[in-house]
Amino acid sequence: MKQILKELKTFILLWSTQSLSQLGSAMTNFALVIYLYEKTGSALQTALLSICSYAPYVLMSIFAGALSDRWNRKKVMLTCDVLAAACTVTVFLLLRTDTLMPWHMYMLNAVNGLMNTVQQPASDVSMTLITPEKHFQRTSGLRSFSNSLVTILTPVLATAVLSFWGMDAVIAFDLLTFTVAFLVLLVFIRIPETTAAAKKEPLLQAARAGLAFLNRNRLILTLILFLAGVNLVASAFNATLPAMILPRENGGELVLGAVQSAAGIATLVGSVFVTLMPAPKNRVRAICITLLISLGTENFILAFTHTPVLWCVAQVCGWIVIPVMNANLDVILRTGIPAEMQGRVFSCRNTLQFFTIPLGYFLGGWMTDTVFEPLMAAQSAGSLLTNLFGSGKGSGASMMLAALGMLGTLICLVFWKILSGQQHSRASGMEPHLE
Repeated sequence: MKQILKELKTFILLWSTQSLSQLGSAMTNFALVIYLYEKTGSALQTALLSICSYAPYVLMSIFAGALSDRWNRKKVMLTCDVLAAACTVTVFLLLRTDTLMPWHMYMLNAVNGLMNTVQQPASDVSMTLITPEKHFQRTSGLRSFSNSLVTILTPVLATAVLSFWGMDAVIAFDLLTFTVAFLVLLVFIRIPETTAAAKKEPLLQAARAGLAFLNRNRLILTLILFLAGVNLVASAFNATLPAMILPRENGGELVLGAVQSAAGIATLVGSVFVTLMPAPKNRVRAICITLLISLGTENFILAFTHTPVLWCVAQVCGWIVIPVMNANLDVILRTGIPAEMQGRVFSCRNTLQFFTIPLGYFLGGWMTDTVFEPLMAAQSAGSLLTNLFGSGKGSGASMMLAALGMLGTLICLVFWKILSGQQHSRASGMEPHLE
């Protein structure tokens, strides 16, 4: 154990402080979602916060990886952190002057999204460079562990701090955690440089190199497109869930926080499990099975039940297997893509895999507001739909979740068949990494 800790010392220091900063940012985002929904009562307007975050991410990711492979990754991460913190300070000043409007929040989220676009490929490659390959699955489990811990703590801490001390205190905590992470990265972390070949390539040529790599490795490309379909369902789910819970008589802010914390607890347990489990014989099959379990249970339980306890059970069913999926995908990508190519390939992956997220948030919010909520409002008491999904505001969101469950299950079954066929017909080469 001492030898493992010694080998992972740099990773643990960077991972732990960045996770702390992630918690601060997530608390601010959670508080702003509650703030905006209470102001507007609209699932779509609330979903626009996430749409504005992801739109620049999708549009610019393909170039961000090329820039990441050309620039000093540590400087990129530090610069993006400072600009993101400046956005948080701007929110604070607008709140203090009572001038914060929805369009301010959308614009600032767009800037934050752009910073994340540039920073993520630099951060992803940095984690690869400071981690011995034999520890990839273990460190992936640790990253899932911290993400799940953030998911658990965010709604609990954000709701508590917001209730007792207000938005100012939430933002103050965010800035404090940013300062700790920034100073540790600046002073204590050394990130190795990779080959300078990418720095000699023109920017567009470097971006095309990532696409060309994926075109040559179709199994990885199919996995990415599979995750794009899953992200469409997941983002629509994220846009719909608050609209189902917040307006219910047995719902509200505290219940939403508890339900989201249940997802975090589930991923925490799953992260511990994946950190200790042996490598599966077929990583692609493991990804397909875990996503089918997740999408085939969570949405339906949430849609057809009407008590907070069962909503929490649904979150556990949906999220406990996600760390297994993430760890296997992470190993496939990090072992199948050369380190000097990862910035460019990861950015192309980001564009292809995540372009469905803003679309999903828009569809989730728009269909909840304009299709399913009006449809349920028109139902008479005792009808089939009210028996299934309840009545009043929030019942339409329940119906939307059921539709998403059916779509997610179909996506999993179709891509499982495609991926199985590709594995059977694939010649030797990268296959040992993918199975």
